[in-house]
Amino acid sequence: MNIVCDLPAAARRADHSGFPDPARDLGPTTDGAQEAVFAAGCFWCVEAVFERLDGVSEVISGYAGGNADSANYEAVCTGRTDHAEVVKIVYDPTVISYGALLKVLFAVAHDPTTLDRQGNDRGRQYRSAIFFHDEAERDVAAAYIAQLEAAKVFRSPIVTALVPLEKFFTAEVYHQDYAVRNPGQPYIAGVALPKVDKLEHKFADYVRK
Repeated sequence: MNIVCDLPAAARRADHSGFPDPARDLGPTTDGAQEAVFAAGCFWCVEAVFERLDGVSEVISGYAGGNADSANYEAVCTGRTDHAEVVKIVYDPTVISYGALLKVLFAVAHDPTTLDRQGNDRGRQYRSAIFFHDEAERDVAAAYIAQLEAAKVFRSPIVTALVPLEKFFTAEVYHQDYAVRNPGQPYIAGVALPKVDKLEHKFADYVRK
């Protein structure tokens, strides 16, 4: 069972990004590796960011929010299914917390204020959403969104949806580790790699050495 706790400032990593740490977080459990599922636009870019984090052992691109029949790239790209492009992040909560993953999601991985859109990518499949496994994850995510809104971190309201995870569908093999395997692809060079650079510059304490 996940434990939600309020964190004193002394317990947090050093960070000079100016972006607030979550006031609430999940405490480590005895269950080993944990998983988080986020939708934040094109999964190529989101995967590229989270793969660089210390404590993250695997990031898998996939789909969530729809049914198995249409859980494929051709169908999802039409924007007419209920799926979102998502990443499943497998992490060690004794190294990096769920709250830290949320911080990277909001500060680096995407713009949480644009509805069904990230940059030039438009459609329901590119919506901002956190697919939570249990109420503890939902509570921490909701508290962090409220914290960011109260601090007026963004000029526009956050539109990130909190949705219970029913099923994660792994995307096609050619989507996995896409940015690592295709660094010269124009979309990766123009959109994904600048996010990785931002992560490494502003959140160096989180990055795997």
